[in-house]
Amino acid sequence: MLRITHQLTEAKTELQRICARTHDDQVVHKEATVREILHAVRRQGDQALIQYTADFDGAELEAATLRLSGAELDAAYQQVSKGLLDAIRLACKNVEMFHRQRLPQSWVRFEDNGVVLGKRYTPVDRAGLYVPGGRASYPSTVIMNAIPARVAGVPRVVMATPPGPTGVINPAVLVAAQEAGITEIYRVGGAQAIAALAYGTETVPAVDVITGPGNIYVTLAKKLVFGTVGIDSLAGPSEVLVIADHTANPAHVAADLLAQAEHDPIAAAILITTSASLAQRVAAAVDRQLTGHPRQTLTEKAIANFGLAVVVDSLEMAAELSNGFAPEHLQLEVAEPWELLEHIRHAGAIFLGHSTPEAVGDYLAGPNHTLPTSGAARYASPLSTETFMKHSSLMQYSTEALRGVADAIAVLTDTEGLPSHGDSVQRRVQSEPGSEETEGR
Repeated sequence: MLRITHQLTEAKTELQRICARTHDDQVVHKEATVREILHAVRRQGDQALIQYTADFDGAELEAATLRLSGAELDAAYQQVSKGLLDAIRLACKNVEMFHRQRLPQSWVRFEDNGVVLGKRYTPVDRAGLYVPGGRASYPSTVIMNAIPARVAGVPRVVMATPPGPTGVINPAVLVAAQEAGITEIYRVGGAQAIAALAYGTETVPAVDVITGPGNIYVTLAKKLVFGTVGIDSLAGPSEVLVIADHTANPAHVAADLLAQAEHDPIAAAILITTSASLAQRVAAAVDRQLTGHPRQTLTEKAIANFGLAVVVDSLEMAAELSNGFAPEHLQLEVAEPWELLEHIRHAGAIFLGHSTPEAVGDYLAGPNHTLPTSGAARYASPLSTETFMKHSSLMQYSTEALRGVADAIAVLTDTEGLPSHGDSVQRRVQSEPGSEETEGR
């Protein structure tokens, strides 16, 4: 049953509890296990990958079978329906179109005094994408990670995903990868896959950036290898917050809450509404829609522990509570969503209006579905082309321009006690044309 509260103080306490739900007392123990895996892969390479894959995934591999063959990739197309292939291609098209709009552009500015300033964007050399797998299938995750990397211009993009017990990768994942431009795929998962991508093995190349979601072991591995490589984020369990007024359809809101709750037993599903009647009707609709649900046990657990409906006096108060929670997904199911948007400061992705369920963003609207969770939307953004790029600052000074700032630089370098910094400027502005300093001898 979806809990309902009318008390603001209680609501704030509950939202804080839900936001902190990933603070697991066993994390320290799990982190020790991940450190062991990282160390083993760094030391033993392919041998460790093969052993861990047998232990954790039940698949017996050899070094030669870590990477999928071209024949396996080709065969995947014969195992998916035309409808699925068309949907994958539509998703690829929309995601690429959106991310091309976000491609950062290098720029240079020429000033009158002979100063040139700019910023130059370049992609990383190699990117590694992690896609959860085994018995599950997440072609949408492949698309959301691969397309931005390709749009960013990364020369080499590789993918790691855990195999099933027979060593097979789900064909939908393989087709999505190829449609998104990836053909270098390794059947390895878990923390050992993150280690392989970070450090490299005899078979798996070391990369510069690792992206993609995973379980707690994958997340801890990404945390521990950060610095050796870049990462996208430390993704937590999924969450949705729906702000709704009296115009919302309770059956639709209930379905939206369950769409997140069905992900994981610790997924969060929150409703904040100005209508007490709507809250009651949504709670009843949640119970009805849970009856016979294919993932009923874990979904009920999520709703029971991390589901919440809050009744507030105004949409402004709803926005304030939402900003404090900083949800991964925020749905504005109100009569005037664009007006309410002006009050929203923190959210990973925002879905406006009654006809924009979060599922359209998960699959093919175009914006990325890899989003900040657990309050990280206060400071973080969705995965994008920028995740796979970095920028260099550009600057050039003429002698005249350098002379104009030399005294100010001297004051600063003297203050900081760095005389050679100041000397590097003064030698240039005080030397005469044709002198030893000028000629560089």
